[in-house]
Amino acid sequence: MLIFLSISTAQSQENVTWTTQSLNSSESMPVGGGDIGLNLWVEKGEVYLYLSRSGTFDENNTLLKLGRVKLKLSPNPFEGKTFKQELILNDGYAQISGSTSKLKTQIKIWVDVFNPVIHLDIKSSQKVTTEASYESWRFEDRITKGKENNQNAYKWAPQGVVKTFKDEIGFKGNIIQFYHQNKPETVFDVAVKQQGLENRKTELFNPLKNLIFGGSLHGDKMIPAGNYSGTYMNTPFQGWTLKSQLPTKSEQITIRLNTSKATSVPAWEKEIYAIKTSASQTPSIKWWNDYWKRSFINISAKDETANQSSRNYQLFRFMLGCNAFGKYPTKFNGGLFTYDPQFTDSTLKYTPDFRNWGGGTHTAQNQRLVYWPLLKSGDFELMKPQFDFYLNLLKNAEIRTEAAWGHKGASFTEQLENFGLPNPAEYGWKRPAGFNQGMEYNAWLEYEWDTVLEFCMMILETERYDNRDIKQYLPLIESSLTFFREHYAYLAKQRGAKALDGNGHMVLYPGSGAETYKMAYNSASTIAALKTVLERLIEYPSLPGNKKKEWTEMLQMIPSISFRQFEGHTTISPAKVWERINNTESPQLYPVYPWGIYGIGKAGLDTAINTFKYDTDVIKFRSHIGWKQDNIFAARLGLTEEAEKLTTLKLKDSGRRFPAFWGPGFDWTPDHNWGGSGMIGLQEMLMQVDGKKLYLFPAWPKDWDVHFKLFAPYQTTVEGTLKNGKLIDLKVLPEARKTDVKVMIE
Repeated sequence: MLIFLSISTAQSQENVTWTTQSLNSSESMPVGGGDIGLNLWVEKGEVYLYLSRSGTFDENNTLLKLGRVKLKLSPNPFEGKTFKQELILNDGYAQISGSTSKLKTQIKIWVDVFNPVIHLDIKSSQKVTTEASYESWRFEDRITKGKENNQNAYKWAPQGVVKTFKDEIGFKGNIIQFYHQNKPETVFDVAVKQQGLENRKTELFNPLKNLIFGGSLHGDKMIPAGNYSGTYMNTPFQGWTLKSQLPTKSEQITIRLNTSKATSVPAWEKEIYAIKTSASQTPSIKWWNDYWKRSFINISAKDETANQSSRNYQLFRFMLGCNAFGKYPTKFNGGLFTYDPQFTDSTLKYTPDFRNWGGGTHTAQNQRLVYWPLLKSGDFELMKPQFDFYLNLLKNAEIRTEAAWGHKGASFTEQLENFGLPNPAEYGWKRPAGFNQGMEYNAWLEYEWDTVLEFCMMILETERYDNRDIKQYLPLIESSLTFFREHYAYLAKQRGAKALDGNGHMVLYPGSGAETYKMAYNSASTIAALKTVLERLIEYPSLPGNKKKEWTEMLQMIPSISFRQFEGHTTISPAKVWERINNTESPQLYPVYPWGIYGIGKAGLDTAINTFKYDTDVIKFRSHIGWKQDNIFAARLGLTEEAEKLTTLKLKDSGRRFPAFWGPGFDWTPDHNWGGSGMIGLQEMLMQVDGKKLYLFPAWPKDWDVHFKLFAPYQTTVEGTLKNGKLIDLKVLPEARKTDVKVMIE
């Protein structure tokens, strides 16, 4: 049973409350903080936790879970009729309570936001015996076959036998210690050799080398109580148990986690036992309280799908907040909250480590949708892991360009590993003799290099929104632009004597309109990306004069977007010409979002609306599923009815016990680019920005009452209340920005 408790204050959140236990891990609840995610559920009277943390990549670039924890109490308070499991959103923790006729027990599960420590605090009305077990399916090496390799970098093209190597697990005094230590050779070495970069290997950033990750489980009054084995959802496991020395009314269990490039296991152990394990929850609660006060969208409407949209917007934002301080960005294909795969696809009877589309593999088209909404929600600190991901790979991308083509600039492919090289399977093992070293031999991904520009734009926007210091990222932005200038001049000179066309513009051929319009000439999405990023970079206040001149010259070289006709209506063309259609994206509308060349208050809005309404590909591809962003296009174009329909379809309850566990869509469950695109759509319906202009309610249904607070450029926050179709309260800070607001619903 799912109950939502309404809380009157705007800054408080609606708790998720269950009054019955879960059937299995698919009915789990997300809990987390810092860079740790837990799947929490109670099954047959026992409490379970899956442990996940940002950056736990094995030799094959699988994002491994850190195991499962089980709590068993005797006598068992969860065998009675009274049960409650509650996610207390405002304070960022979960609580489980149960009672029998004589016994009442409460378990608080929380993660320290500032230290990698999980706390389980147990309090009972009478003395109970606690068993805390660590369970692992990686107690022995496991050969991964068939689709199971979709969890790693080998995907459908393993080169020989692929193994997930076992962890080291055991008692160490009164502690259970567990860790995975990557072996000397990893998929990094395989990819470097495959892609002809062995002579540059020592220069390349390698995140998998010497990586050790794991943790320790400790109970204040607990001692080792043996081992056991079992099977959960077709996966064999072994367990290590700690047990109360004596029955007690309270027990504190702590799980420390450590991920490190330690020089040795003893060095890793020294680090983990130096981690602070303060019992005070106050700093973490304060962080979550501030998080919820920062921004919100609270809808109150007769339409239940509208109410679900704002509620699930907040639930998904909670999941994103659990990786605020990760070394790696939140993964689009499940984040930190994946569970046993057979509950997503009954044919995939693999371990809980499985997720489709890889762990250390970065798919930019999907990742971008997880991070764009964090600008308007004001969650700038959460964006750092995503920005640093690209910055750390900059040198590798530049080396790759130089080795393949002999020119400058960073070549970031659409799908790349966490060491900056193309995924080996997508790069292609069966390549024609002499095929260019820098190219992926792949019909979907070839010539798709422009997705990095969305992250460059996000970086520039954090400076504009929050006055963030982005100097360290300028080399990334400039090198990404340099690649396009250098590479398309290089390609043009391969074909003929001139680097530019007759109008002095770059010839962006061969190119790609997302993964859809292939072998494209002057793709609209690429043109819009280059034009917009260049304009924003030129506006950057700290850009030196010589650099401003250089990028202004490049801006003048960007060709114009092309158009085509449908039923006599002029529409944006996905490119000047193209050879084939490979996927179902609509990049002809990327000049609307994310690039904002067309939109409310701008020239050509009718052409963009025509594209949404009449382009037969756009109509055919339209959907609310997964990474589809039609809801965002509709909002940006001021099409209220369409935006309402598509956004509520996106953000409605998932059909799973936790309402924001959407998916799998095109990817995996919980689908984070599904949630991210839903967030963006709701934000854009409510508020759009254009330079200093602020448009409120540009695609907002009049019968949706709402109280919101969002961020806008120039360190601006906008808080307002709409009731019965009228704006009854508006607070804009700084107040001088109020003159830039245009209310579009009255």
